[in-house]
Amino acid sequence: MDHAQLNAALEAVHRAGVPGVFAEVRAGDQVWRGAAGVADTGTGRPVSAGMRHRVGSVTKTFTAAAVLRQVERGRIGLDTPIGHYLPKLVPGERGRAITVRMLIDHTSGLAEYLPYAYPSLKAFPDLAATRPDSLDEHRFTRFDPVELIAMGVGAPPVAPPGVYSNTNYLLLGQLLGHVTGGRAEECITRDVIDRAGLRDTAFPAGTHVEEPHSKLYESWFGMIDPPRDYSVFDMSWVGPAASLISTVSDLNRFYELLLAGEIVSPASLAEMRRTVRIVSQEGKLIDYGLGLHPVESTEFWGHGGTVWGGGTLAAARADGTRQFAIAVNAQRWNRLDESGRPQPHPIDGALAALQRLAMSCDTVTNR
Repeated sequence: MDHAQLNAALEAVHRAGVPGVFAEVRAGDQVWRGAAGVADTGTGRPVSAGMRHRVGSVTKTFTAAAVLRQVERGRIGLDTPIGHYLPKLVPGERGRAITVRMLIDHTSGLAEYLPYAYPSLKAFPDLAATRPDSLDEHRFTRFDPVELIAMGVGAPPVAPPGVYSNTNYLLLGQLLGHVTGGRAEECITRDVIDRAGLRDTAFPAGTHVEEPHSKLYESWFGMIDPPRDYSVFDMSWVGPAASLISTVSDLNRFYELLLAGEIVSPASLAEMRRTVRIVSQEGKLIDYGLGLHPVESTEFWGHGGTVWGGGTLAAARADGTRQFAIAVNAQRWNRLDESGRPQPHPIDGALAALQRLAMSCDTVTNR
């Protein structure tokens, strides 16, 4: 397997319809980086493998690791009810029943707040009844995480099995702030990002991505045509759940160190890899651990993430021999069929082929 095959797979994703795609694959001390397409459809500015990118819910692995670091210090009990720490945010019987672990692995039963914060998405998961209007209305809205949490806690609880919900991770952000006396982002930066030596990873300070980056083109299932750029956005709507900015190189370094037991202790890593069955945002049953899930098989562990207009997938092989990270500057390209379900798109197959190739490389040519 050489770099020509990986380059061809990248080009196939671009030809299938993604404006720009970039990636890095590591195998031992060898590294391949590649990019195909454009960062700006208006000017034709090309994407590059070193660009910074909004990585969406990949942030959850960082937040989960920061919580486990506090568990190791004795400040948080993994199986302690969240009501013990934050009784005003999750009051009463629910606060006594929902543990910290249940927030991290999405088995709390707390609903997703997003359809309540974004009125045009109220019908979610009925995609055909949603509209993308709220994306523009809230581009510069500064959300209060406590108010967002209240929307999720106040909504009807979801039935088991667990259901993926950003409400859980906003609560974890409040928990980190409660036990450390500072902001969750500061704790995650100090205990995880800095510990891993990540130089290009940070939470956003404003609405822009600093340093070279791509525009992010959102289609919302064909309802935005042509796709619209949402790279300038106030990410307070997801905070410690999905607002992190990083690079494919930093993500590979992070997951390599995490799976080697160098970010959290081996005992904590074992907890992260204990999975339960939950329902993903796409409505599929998946195995999910503590901010970490198996990718295709239990050989690889990582996380995916989306923001308005962008997507990321990063994972590492548990034995440390291989890591990969893939970023695209488009999202929700699938149009809906008559029943309101996303139709297959050539991008899906091309991305799956790139991922399989990245996971199966035994030798990667330096480039």
